[in-house]
Amino acid sequence: MTSTIRPALTTGSRLRAGTLAVGVLAVLLPLQTARATETPLAGAPSPDLAGAIAQGMTVTIDQARVMRLPAHVATLVIGNPLIADASVQRGGLMVLTGKSVGSTNLIALDARGEPLLTMQIRVRPQNDSVMQVYRGVNRETYSCAPVCEPTIALGDSKAFFETALSNARTRDGAASGGAAAGAR
Repeated sequence: MTSTIRPALTTGSRLRAGTLAVGVLAVLLPLQTARATETPLAGAPSPDLAGAIAQGMTVTIDQARVMRLPAHVATLVIGNPLIADASVQRGGLMVLTGKSVGSTNLIALDARGEPLLTMQIRVRPQNDSVMQVYRGVNRETYSCAPVCEPTIALGDSKAFFETALSNARTRDGAASGGAAAGAR
């Protein structure tokens, strides 16, 4: 069984991919627009709420973004919690964390459960440094920033995906203090 290492699609390979390029570019172009709303430094102003609702928000995997929501937001619902996590802090601050590459939605509810806003959330890889390793028909995805580590990506082989998912859940549990003692 041979192993082939293939980097994620580069600009040049997208253009050579023919009709696939149209679909890939249609997905990637909205990301470029959403990147303009990213807050580059801690303490910098949060993106405009109306702009974030219209264009969505982009966050980098394993990084967080802070955005001020209306003060009466009580609950945040994430469509796919494997892609992103969000929490409401005191004063209507939302902390959004990218967990794996992909796209999902976020719904903010008030205390009565009434929807206040809905927006798209996109999680992109760190420095676009995702590598995919093919072992025959089985695929493994790694985030290489700066050291290559397994990451969760749809389309990976079942055993690799389940191991990466288990590791991510253990890491999340340890980070929140729930599995810190059992993870050693």
